[in-house]
Amino acid sequence: MCGGNSSSLTPGFFILNGVPGLEAAHTWIALPFCFMYIIAVLGNCGLIYLISHEEALHRPMYYFLALLSFTDVTLCTTTVPNMLCIFWFNLKEIDFNACLAQMFFVHTLTGMESGVLMLMALDRYVAICYPLRYSTILTNAVIAKAGLATFLRGVLLILPFTFLTKRLPYCRGNFIPHTYCDHMSVAKVSCGNFKVNAIYGLLAALLIGGFDMFCISVSYTLILRAVVSLSSADARQKAFGTCTSHICAIVITYVPAFFTFFAHRFGGHSIPHHAHIIVANIYLLLPPTMNPIVYGIKTKQIREIMIRFLLGDRLSLVKTNKS
Repeated sequence: MCGGNSSSLTPGFFILNGVPGLEAAHTWIALPFCFMYIIAVLGNCGLIYLISHEEALHRPMYYFLALLSFTDVTLCTTTVPNMLCIFWFNLKEIDFNACLAQMFFVHTLTGMESGVLMLMALDRYVAICYPLRYSTILTNAVIAKAGLATFLRGVLLILPFTFLTKRLPYCRGNFIPHTYCDHMSVAKVSCGNFKVNAIYGLLAALLIGGFDMFCISVSYTLILRAVVSLSSADARQKAFGTCTSHICAIVITYVPAFFTFFAHRFGGHSIPHHAHIIVANIYLLLPPTMNPIVYGIKTKQIREIMIRFLLGDRLSLVKTNKS
């Protein structure tokens, strides 16, 4: 179905089919995704609130964590409400321009998430290798500029996706076998040559994900060398303990990301399409859901503040009664 100008072969809207082959189970598939989304919104908003209101958390490490939380909750909000409407209310239509906008925000925010993880690795490197200069190197101005540069990088590299996708002719129809508008899923609906889209997508992935992974690897190589050189076993454990939350966040983010990226380009028919779609949704939902839990459990200062915040009134009441 094409829009008013049939010669342009541009559809007025797309139909998002959800998870092909599992339409009968859409209602049940939506339940864990909805549960994960609620946890992601509450957890990340809670972290942002704690970091903004607790003076003890006004440090570079937690500013980057707040930026990661904001990116995560925005990322899953761009897709999950629409996905739940597909699963529960069969509202599958999405305007062509709205689809392009969703595609832009999804890929920009995933690039932003990768960039923030890279900045957090650099933060751990400075904290462990240059502890006495930590506060002078990572000033508020430096943090703000680093966050802005990461955002602008994503915008500038992802913006061509929309133009490359919009120029394609869509004479095969307007059905997208996905729950949201992913770049390659939309491009593959086209009857034109989308090799430029695939090549540029690979280039953007290398410039964002490849560069970030390189910086993370270098940072942790230097961190590991610095930690091993410490004379005290307790000092080594304490230094590396500050990195465990970040390492977990890296694993949670990059493992499903790599699967989704390579499955789109090299998976062919070896991977069932419904498995690919489910993993693609997990890729967008798992990091926002797990990051607040990981940092809440693994980071002692956040854990103590959360316990004090949740039980503060009860503890005060107990002390008053005892006195």
